Amino acid sequence: MSRTQASPRPLGSVGARRTVSATPHGIFASLHLRNYRLFFFGMLLSNIGLWMFRVAQDWLVLTQLTQHSSLALGTITGLQFLPILLLSAYGGAIADRFDQRKLLMVTQTAAGLVALVQALLVLTGTVQLWHVYLLATLGGVVAAFDNPARQAFVSELVPEAYLVNAVGLNATTFNASRLLGPGLAGLMIGVWGVGPAILVNAISYAATLIALVAMDPADLHRAPRTNGRGSVREGLAYVRRRPDILLVMFMVFMLGTFGLNFQVTNALMATQVFHVGPAEYGLMGTLMGVGTLGAALMAASRKRPRMMVLVGALGGFTVGMAGLTVAPSYAVYLGLLVLVGVTSLTVMTSANATIQLSVDPAMRGRVMALYMMVFMGGTPVGAPLIGWVGAQFGARATLGAGAVATGIATLAALWVLLRSRRDGAGADGPQHDRPDRDTMTA
Repeated sequence: MSRTQASPRPLGSVGARRTVSATPHGIFASLHLRNYRLFFFGMLLSNIGLWMFRVAQDWLVLTQLTQHSSLALGTITGLQFLPILLLSAYGGAIADRFDQRKLLMVTQTAAGLVALVQALLVLTGTVQLWHVYLLATLGGVVAAFDNPARQAFVSELVPEAYLVNAVGLNATTFNASRLLGPGLAGLMIGVWGVGPAILVNAISYAATLIALVAMDPADLHRAPRTNGRGSVREGLAYVRRRPDILLVMFMVFMLGTFGLNFQVTNALMATQVFHVGPAEYGLMGTLMGVGTLGAALMAASRKRPRMMVLVGALGGFTVGMAGLTVAPSYAVYLGLLVLVGVTSLTVMTSANATIQLSVDPAMRGRVMALYMMVFMGGTPVGAPLIGWVGAQFGARATLGAGAVATGIATLAALWVLLRSRRDGAGADGPQHDRPDRDTMTA
């Protein structure tokens, strides 16, 4: 068993120097807190660079390093996420053991250096496909330790009453950048090539580092730290005792593994079906970002996550994917991407907030690591598989496969949820070992 090194602060408490209201007000309530405001804008700038990189890397692989190879693109995506599958549990244990702010400084610096190496290779004209494979793997190793710390760090930035709002605003930064990044990347690629777009990503990591350095540690709501062996096993055992968390993780696994492969599917549809250029390809990401940004703002305005909203959003995603599969034109495809963006982001924010609000704070890093592992760790299987489907059956089949998989997950989750409501699920037990009933009701 692990030992805690510090006592947790009372829920809703704040640092020694400032006090805030226990009740958030408005969509942007968490931005009234200085530490969170710094984190929000730092991540916004960094994520814009990340989305520019994703578009630039895909275009580099498809048009310069291969002859429109969907398998190569799927392999790169898989290599980015394979370390998350293998290492995230250890990343979560480290996040629960060490100062998350300092840990993020290390991981963000490492990610920036990996991005800088790739930018220099492209700008000097020496990049080869194996370079991209290797750097994708290294980036995945960094992400395996960065993601759990970053997810759990949100609960240190704000009191519990602000947590749902902060999770929604976090999604807003990610999706506002998705709105801006792909379009900027498409324009930059068209004028200067892929190298400058990748270089912007490397530079953008400085924004997060500056924000982390500028924070006031006294205003952080630190969870108790763990010490000793067996912390990974404790996290696994904790999740096994929580059927509500297992259900949420099942849904996000199916979504992440088979549904959210737009890094592959959009590139294939752009080059093989609609035969458009880099600006039009970037617009695909931008339009999807419109939907996800809208959903993120709606999530920030909710007081509590609800399971039926999560299941309904997964069903809506399935419908959107089915529509993309048979979209007759580029314009119709763009319109459906908005729907897919809204529903996918609603699933992600509802799942994230449900888990963060219902776990013991001392276990949050490890549980969020397992959450990220099942959400993103299935990509090493899903992305190459989707790439193979595209190579064998065409670009539209990649979308159809995602629709079938998420449809099965929606029906299974709905059956479990309705059965649990009928049977009156919610056994007695320690409060931190079971969800808040509000998070599990329809």
